[in-house]
Amino acid sequence: MDCRSTCGPRNDGLWGRGMSGSALSLHRPFKDRSFGLVRKFLRMNWLFVICVCALAGVGYVALYSAAGGATTPYANSQLIRFCTGLLMMFAIAMVDIRLIAKTSWFAYAVGIVLLVVVMKFGHTGLGAKRWISLGGVEIQPSELMKLFLVLALAAYFHKASYERIGNVFFLIPAIVAIMIPVGLILKEPNLGTAVITAAIGCTVMLGAGVRWWKFAIVIVMIAIAAPVLYHHLHDYQRARIITFMNPGSDPLGAGYNIIQSKIALGSGGWNGQGFLHGTQNQLNFLPEKQTDFVFTIIAEEFGFVGSAATLVLLFSIVAIALYTALRSEHQYGRLVALGIATNFFLYCFVNLSMVMGLIPVGGVPLPLISYGGSALTAVMLGFGVLMSVHVHRDAEFAVDEF
Repeated sequence: MDCRSTCGPRNDGLWGRGMSGSALSLHRPFKDRSFGLVRKFLRMNWLFVICVCALAGVGYVALYSAAGGATTPYANSQLIRFCTGLLMMFAIAMVDIRLIAKTSWFAYAVGIVLLVVVMKFGHTGLGAKRWISLGGVEIQPSELMKLFLVLALAAYFHKASYERIGNVFFLIPAIVAIMIPVGLILKEPNLGTAVITAAIGCTVMLGAGVRWWKFAIVIVMIAIAAPVLYHHLHDYQRARIITFMNPGSDPLGAGYNIIQSKIALGSGGWNGQGFLHGTQNQLNFLPEKQTDFVFTIIAEEFGFVGSAATLVLLFSIVAIALYTALRSEHQYGRLVALGIATNFFLYCFVNLSMVMGLIPVGGVPLPLISYGGSALTAVMLGFGVLMSVHVHRDAEFAVDEF
């Protein structure tokens, strides 16, 4: 079958160039919508599943230590959440990626509604409205919105040609689709998640073939406007920036978290102080040690070796996600996998940079390791979609598919 008659217009974007050659001809065409569940299950990337489970195991050990050697209140609840998320990942992986593509904009609309509901009826914590309760479960819609935005943008750019993407007017709906959730997240306020959401959207657009110089212009404009934007930040956000520049200015106040974090990171040495023997952790000097600063427990108790092993697991997941994007024969799958890989990478990059004092503290968790339900649920949902892309990597999209 001629792919041009079924896959829509040619797209030569960053993830589209060179993807229709001999490398793709080696893949077995996935044309049958009745592809058996057993064969789908076997087609999953099991190396990816192993890495995810191993990383969750690291999180369990760290949370066990954070509780002083007890399975409650952190480790057991997080294990239950992970097992639920793992089952959810397997279930979503079995769903035809074309069905997911058809519901992309519906998911986006649901995400926007949830963000609006947060503004009106959300629970306030640490000075921000970020959570809502659905069926007794606390969720943070901004975490889910990042995935829904990826799905929507991938659907929008899926059938667009490289020439059409070069048209500025064609990009306006995509830009609006990014700015709406970013604006709502900023209103919570949640600057860190808003910036990450915008970065994910821009990465998907770049992957679709939007010219890099357009992003360069935007970055220059933001840099020029930075002094003005700084004065519109909330007081606590400006305090975080000041503390980042000089943590010692308030060692017992705003600078306390990052100072104790650096002490824990440095005291681990090569092999660490030993499991349950980290002084900063066990003596409760570490702030938010079960959430944002959980990596400091690993560094203090397992040293450089344990930290390096954790980093290998984290970035193996990113590498496999990017590999999934490269193997996908359809543009929708490539862009979705790219967006999910970017989201996970930014989680890791921001959190690790934060605990090392390289960027201001922003309240971003370390995925699969930090304690918390919303981020874990959003990550596992994304992994389910990623596995669906992998399982259905050679699915053929008809021109009128969605």
